[in-house]
Amino acid sequence: MIIATERARRPSDFVAQRVQPVGTECVFCEGHEDKTPREILAGRSEESRPNGPGWSYRVLPNKFPVLWIEGELEPAGEGLFDRMNGVGAHEVVIETPVHSASLATLPVDAVADVLLAFRERMLDLKKDPRLEYVLVFKNHGEAAGASLGHPHSQLIATPIIPVMVAEELAGAARYYELKERCVWCDILRQERRGGRRAIVEAGGFVALAPFAPRFPFETWILPAVHRAAFEESGADELRGLAGLLGDFLRRMNRVLGDPPFNFMLHTAPLRDSELESFHWHLEVIPKLTSVAGFEWGSGFFINPMPPEDAAEALRADQS
Repeated sequence: MIIATERARRPSDFVAQRVQPVGTECVFCEGHEDKTPREILAGRSEESRPNGPGWSYRVLPNKFPVLWIEGELEPAGEGLFDRMNGVGAHEVVIETPVHSASLATLPVDAVADVLLAFRERMLDLKKDPRLEYVLVFKNHGEAAGASLGHPHSQLIATPIIPVMVAEELAGAARYYELKERCVWCDILRQERRGGRRAIVEAGGFVALAPFAPRFPFETWILPAVHRAAFEESGADELRGLAGLLGDFLRRMNRVLGDPPFNFMLHTAPLRDSELESFHWHLEVIPKLTSVAGFEWGSGFFINPMPPEDAAEALRADQS
């Protein structure tokens, strides 16, 4: 990690041009339910019918999945290489019927419903013995990889643990073996005490700038008490997360001008929900810089914004 202070920039230097959403032909908007796959889960009024109007959120299979729920794993060797069938699940969570809304503008209860939908789908997919991991992620804005402007997130269940998560698990296990403590719990204690990289704390959760961020304004959101698996969170806990997540996203939007961003939920593998060494967390990364040849070739990331400065800018914005 390289924090390039000689390239230091003010928060206003990162502000992106705001693009107004247009939703007249959006297949995710209410009234267009016949243009999507049939829903798996939805928040609905009592008088509404499945796959019709009257919903507050919907979960449905991705129309163009990267993995398919049908089939068997059938791993096989091919010379030096291993391969298996593309078995898994790929789902879309439509977060609101309102095209121009966002997690930053929705009421706390609506954001909590989205988080509860994540939990319910993870618990359901956990019953499938073929699946080992569920990654929840969001691409907001075209520059962050979103192909549709309507507020939505995605969930992909895989038959193996993703490489980045496996490396994170291994590093956490080594730390725990050495110190008999969770590394994220230690980070939380240090940042809450020091305060330089802490952004906001509320509802049992803490948002902080990591010590060595890969990208400017990268932020981690963690439960204040140890919990390895997101799907083990209670409804009250997730309502607390909803409040803090909305607060943080509004701060980010005011400081950076509603930037494109990604978030990724890193949680314990489906079969290891009680890990003492792992602490689930949400990583939020505004799309403000480009990854170029040096980063791809070396594995080093060049970040022109020190985390202390990013945290201070986000912490100071309370309008």
